[in-house]
Amino acid sequence: MTSSTPFISLEEGNTPLIRSTSLEKNVRVGALFFKFEGMNPTGSFKDRGMVVAIAKAKEEGKEVVMCASTGNTSASAAAYARRAGLSCIVLIPQGKIALGKLSQALMHGARVLAVRGNFDDALRIVRFITTHYPVALVNSINPYRIEGQKTAAFEVVEWLSGVPNVLALPVGNAGNITAYWKGFKELLVRGKVSSLPRMFGFQAQGACPIVLGRPVEHPQTVATAIRIGNPASWKGAVQARDESGGLIDAVSDEDILLAQRMLAEEEGLFVEPASAASLAGVLKKSREGVFKGQEIVVCVLTGHGLKDPDIAVRQNEGKIEEVEPEEEKVVELLGLRGRRR
Repeated sequence: MTSSTPFISLEEGNTPLIRSTSLEKNVRVGALFFKFEGMNPTGSFKDRGMVVAIAKAKEEGKEVVMCASTGNTSASAAAYARRAGLSCIVLIPQGKIALGKLSQALMHGARVLAVRGNFDDALRIVRFITTHYPVALVNSINPYRIEGQKTAAFEVVEWLSGVPNVLALPVGNAGNITAYWKGFKELLVRGKVSSLPRMFGFQAQGACPIVLGRPVEHPQTVATAIRIGNPASWKGAVQARDESGGLIDAVSDEDILLAQRMLAEEEGLFVEPASAASLAGVLKKSREGVFKGQEIVVCVLTGHGLKDPDIAVRQNEGKIEEVEPEEEKVVELLGLRGRRR
């Protein structure tokens, strides 16, 4: 940022680090925390980097910004572009974006193009357009996005007054794991911390190119935010994994949805499916005996559950009970008969 960079903000960042009250014992670690990024203005971690990317685009005289998105990036780009008085164009994979996210982009006035292909097709087109025309690219390959997102690492350290042993997070386009690692390393260089965490990244089994070591042509997973077959920040994710002595592994859709329900039912945290991949992965590693029982583990929860309400409703079909609009009928249904005060 420079003195010429315009100030734009929706009061992003400063999201809570919430200690587990229930699931900590399932993981068998010293302490388990959740960095709840769903508390950002548009409901996901994307706001941290997007505010910087949009501000720099405006500083550079751009009038239009553009991104490819599985959902959260489009919502964030549209909101911050509108805040800055810029136009926003979003390319999404047709039929593969949660309605909660699509509605945000539309309401913020973005022009939305549905590409008859996947996210990787959309990003390829965005790269071409922004290279050859006066349009700013605001995907995470924009370095300003990484600069903004690294602030979450600063907040984790500030909250804990130290560094966790493990930081676990979902991996889709891999910009977030790249940004966290950059943030932690900067703190080490500046003498703010004396150690670094191990970075644990988790992809969905149907969309795990880094785990497989090759792009996935047709990625499939219920976790739409990480349904990406060829991550733009692949090298950064591998660097974070290798330099930290961490890992990148895959978790099943079943484990992701189970972790989503566990967070909601046992911790009171409603997150979208992709966010739960971090907990699903930590639970998997716990079963494999990776943890020794004393570690401080932070799971990054990247987006709010209202981003993808359809998935939540489908998981709970049949739980809504119908009843006649009569007091006694409700009393009977609830099993309260005979217990009146």
